[in-house]
Amino acid sequence: MTPRKKAEFDGRVTEKVRQEFGIANPMAAPRLEKIVVNVGVGRHVEGNRLDPNARDEVLETLTRITGQRPTVVAARRSVAGFKIRQGAEIAVRVTLRRARMWEFLDRLVTLAIPRIKDFRGLSPKSFDGKGNYSFGVTEQGIFPEINMAQARFTHGMHFNLVFKNSDDAKSEMVLRELGMPLASASEQKGRNAA
Repeated sequence: MTPRKKAEFDGRVTEKVRQEFGIANPMAAPRLEKIVVNVGVGRHVEGNRLDPNARDEVLETLTRITGQRPTVVAARRSVAGFKIRQGAEIAVRVTLRRARMWEFLDRLVTLAIPRIKDFRGLSPKSFDGKGNYSFGVTEQGIFPEINMAQARFTHGMHFNLVFKNSDDAKSEMVLRELGMPLASASEQKGRNAA
């Protein structure tokens, strides 16, 4: 069965974006290629080793919310200022594609993001110039799959939505049409003034 957001994207959203930007070729329309979920665990590194309890908890959390086993990322080089040595495990990452990506996006937009405390919309300034969108959250408890009473510590996570055949304006329109709660320009201006 086709995921709900995928069906919505393939039908209504793609057609609206093609009309708005005058894209004649359907293969030239912007497409969501992958979603990367990343958790930095550098603060739990002692010496050159990651605390096994912290590692297991973060792996379990990401497995539960994404439905896919994450990979542990090692530092490529030593950074004395952060007390990180080359080869030390510093992050846990999951890359979602195809059906799992669409199901995760649906749960993120409809269940998780509305549970953020004092939420006023995601920043529309977080596009990278090539159409990719990034944002982060400060705790894993926004996902209904996570029981915070059993969590030993809170950790944030970073989401990167990677687009193909896109730029910032096209990607923003796609995300807004899919229900991503991006703040309007006036809301963002008011937030910056406060």
